[in-house]
Amino acid sequence: MKKNKQITAIAAVVIIYVVILLICNIVENSVTSLRPSLTNNDTFKIISSTENKDIENILMQYASKNDIDLQIDYAGTIEIMEKLNNGEKYDAVWCSNSIWLYMLDSNIKTTNSKSTSINPVVFGIKKSKAKELGFIDKEVYTKDILDAIKQGKLKFSMSSPTQTNTGATAYLGFLSTLAGNPEVLTEQNLESEELKSELVQLYTGVTRSSGSDEFLEEMFLKGNYEAVVTYETSIININKQLESQGKEPLYIIYAKDGVSISDSPFAYIDNKNEAKKEQFEKLQSYILSNEGQTELVKTGRRVWFGGTNENVDKTVFNPDWGIDTTQYIVPVKYPSTSVIKKALGVYQTELRKPIHIVFCLDYSGSMYGVGNEELTKAMEYILDEEQASKNLLQFSSKDKITIIPFNEAIKGAYQTQNGTDTAKLISQIQQTTVGGGTDIYKPAIQGLNILAQEDSEKYNTSIVLMTDGISNYNRISELRQVYNQLGKDIPIFSIMFGDAEEDQLKDIANLTNAKVFNGKTNLLEAFKQVRGYN
Repeated sequence: MKKNKQITAIAAVVIIYVVILLICNIVENSVTSLRPSLTNNDTFKIISSTENKDIENILMQYASKNDIDLQIDYAGTIEIMEKLNNGEKYDAVWCSNSIWLYMLDSNIKTTNSKSTSINPVVFGIKKSKAKELGFIDKEVYTKDILDAIKQGKLKFSMSSPTQTNTGATAYLGFLSTLAGNPEVLTEQNLESEELKSELVQLYTGVTRSSGSDEFLEEMFLKGNYEAVVTYETSIININKQLESQGKEPLYIIYAKDGVSISDSPFAYIDNKNEAKKEQFEKLQSYILSNEGQTELVKTGRRVWFGGTNENVDKTVFNPDWGIDTTQYIVPVKYPSTSVIKKALGVYQTELRKPIHIVFCLDYSGSMYGVGNEELTKAMEYILDEEQASKNLLQFSSKDKITIIPFNEAIKGAYQTQNGTDTAKLISQIQQTTVGGGTDIYKPAIQGLNILAQEDSEKYNTSIVLMTDGISNYNRISELRQVYNQLGKDIPIFSIMFGDAEEDQLKDIANLTNAKVFNGKTNLLEAFKQVRGYN
């Protein structure tokens, strides 16, 4: 009897011990599952324009010293507004220009916004070309630049006005100065046929367009272009690299009748969290402190407003590059949000240089099912004027579109001469069937041969190659030969999907001074992104 009691007691202890272990394990798992949430809640999250990447380390070091768990995510300025309006949560926004803060939905409350620096958006022209045009040591007005473009003496590259800050603010500057610098630019100004005609002529000078300010710089350095419209800081960076390679630098032109200025506002997003607000104030105070401002100046940003500054580092603000920090820059006055939105729509449908774009679409066997469905959905969105206009990606009636479906062979070629007349193209895409192997080089070569027939004075040309697999044939040498023989600047942008071979696509991008986009997680978003580059 006593022995049975002892066994019972031991069993009870074992059961209690096991129960305790189970409880501890459950608690530990619960705590572990909560840790990411707690970390995320404690982390101060900034969404920032990509041009601020060069000072990330400085801000991160300050945050570390002051016990601020800081995270900085980067995106293009227009993309930032879209992310915030779509509900992505951040504690602060550091964008290129204050005008974009007014594009946020009314439920997103930004407060304590302060400019951290100013960055003029200017023309950078090869110094020999600027001298040829008579632009050196002379007061240059926007009309002078327009006249040089009209006469076929000046071509330039720039970022998309509907997708980037530099493109949009440069465009608003052209609008204002060519309209005679009215006190306030109105929708009535946008209806002026004379003004529209001048802007159409100005944009005939565009040889390449970029969907991001970051890629514009990379593209310019790889290519052979005579001028670019971008940030002063970007031209400073371009010139440093050009001179290190023994190449001719760019000369900066500040239009006397007005220059677009980006003021780089740092604003708090009010999520009713006092601790986060206190962290924001510390970060903002540091950026605006003497130490923070000094670091910004080192990168080529101006931190003086409305006045002049003679005591700057001449190796950064190099007078030989046309930079004069002793002169007052006349800033362009930006219009109301409603006028900006209308102006961007007018640009997309009426003013920009027409394009001829070739879409090479993979219909190999591996695209069967979900792949084909996603491709069809993405192309329906891009080709449908009503849907694409939501992101200012719609084609205009002056645009040409060619579709080349392929597997290991070319499956056809469909075209429209009117970018708003796309119903037949959509129907042909919907009816195209999948099957067979993959050869990405055949459609790319056919696309090049089609676009080589276009007049580059009238159309900008590009190819978008979408594939989900590895090409069964590696014909990069053949593609290189065709591309070099044509001697035309026709970029081939690629969208990776499924098991696409990135190295093959990078080789094509490097050859044609283009870019590879990742559509593996969201094919539609990849197509939206690539549309900003043509």
